[in-house]
Amino acid sequence: MLTCSRSVLILILVLLTPLSLFAPAQQGTRERVDLLVRGGIVITMDQNARVIEDGAVAVRGGRIVAVGQSASVDATYVADAEIDARGKAVIPGLINGHTHVPMTLFRGLADDLDLNEWLTKYIFPAEAKNVTEDFVRVGTRLALAEMIRGGTTTFCDMYYFENAVAEETAKAGVRGVLGETVIDFPVPDNKTYAEGLAYTERFIKRWQGHRLVTPAVAPHAPYTVSEEHLRAAHALANRTNAPLIIHVAETRKEVEDITKAKGVRPIEYLARIGFLNQRTIAAHVVHITDEEIAILKRYGVGVVHNPQSNMKLASGVAPVPQMLAADLAIGLGTDGAASNNDLNLWEEIDTVAKLHKVFSGNPRAIPARAAFEMATARGARALHMEGEIGSLETGKRADLVIVDMDRLHQTPRYDIYSQLVYATKAADVRTVIIEGRVVMRDGRLLTLNEEEVRQQAQSFRERIARSVSQKD
Repeated sequence: MLTCSRSVLILILVLLTPLSLFAPAQQGTRERVDLLVRGGIVITMDQNARVIEDGAVAVRGGRIVAVGQSASVDATYVADAEIDARGKAVIPGLINGHTHVPMTLFRGLADDLDLNEWLTKYIFPAEAKNVTEDFVRVGTRLALAEMIRGGTTTFCDMYYFENAVAEETAKAGVRGVLGETVIDFPVPDNKTYAEGLAYTERFIKRWQGHRLVTPAVAPHAPYTVSEEHLRAAHALANRTNAPLIIHVAETRKEVEDITKAKGVRPIEYLARIGFLNQRTIAAHVVHITDEEIAILKRYGVGVVHNPQSNMKLASGVAPVPQMLAADLAIGLGTDGAASNNDLNLWEEIDTVAKLHKVFSGNPRAIPARAAFEMATARGARALHMEGEIGSLETGKRADLVIVDMDRLHQTPRYDIYSQLVYATKAADVRTVIIEGRVVMRDGRLLTLNEEEVRQQAQSFRERIARSVSQKD
């Protein structure tokens, strides 16, 4: 009877004791985080280029607080929300270094032309007749939906009504380096260069310090902006500590015209007038010499290579292997959807690796890992944001993408970089996280209404087509 009474007493004590006292000792010591992505193949793209099987990423306050093996991260952190990434790759968000996002509404409007004819006969006239703030908002939403679906978490843009681009970008939860375009002829939002520069200064003051939007100054190109106005744009960028975005050395004609007018090639010209600095982002940079590569390196200029747009407009092939050999900060861009005709960065990654192999005759010209780096870590350097994005490491912004790795076209897998560069497609992206916020979950957009975006974009087609068929 005594033994039985003791057993009953022990049972009663157990039932009355709080369950938390029986939890593992480490439960009470684990740090709380907002989100834990666990179980996937984590490709860090940091200096150690780690590939962590059964890896995990912990996120708090929009930043990464831990990256490592799932067991190790689980032992240290407990999350409010978890995402199971087993069977998938967890990669840094892709960086589209050069876009004109509202131009999605001109997709397919004019094709199979060289840059000069495409711009002067079709695009500039179509913009003059159609671009309004509403056009920009609708085109931007279409572009944002397309980029999120493809795993792009950061893009660098230059267009008109860029304040509207910024508002739509922030609402969708996407990161953008956004430049208001200034140019030496009347454009839809500003009729003079002075008006454009004043708009740009207001735009910068409004958005500086925003967690997602980095405002910038974007003089269009050396052949559309005078020396005086290039200097003014540079001065504004200096005064506001803003990035400076420009198209440069895109075609042979541009190089010939600038050389004839200024006595030096475009990169040399920009250096001579004091335009280049460590906040400059130069798009295209196709026709340059070894000496000009050295100039870009000396000034710390970021370069954005747009292989498919350059191919489609027959602009030429940039000397990317030489730029990489010089350790230039060079990323990848799609350009606008009017000259590509999509915003699919996976195609650019695949193309940059293959194009330069065939062009150089060297199959090792740009290996798969180097191509993927251009869309992540090196692409972040091109935008001068390497301290914030481009890799999965503690302290950086929590921009990450979860990608299927078990589709038929990805089977079997030997090398993860080969799989990502040569086999993975935009449709393989499952989940996208930007600044710690899930903006697409299991293929479903969470910050944009996809059907509404499609309908609004389609509504512009008839009026654009009608406008370009009219004779002035």
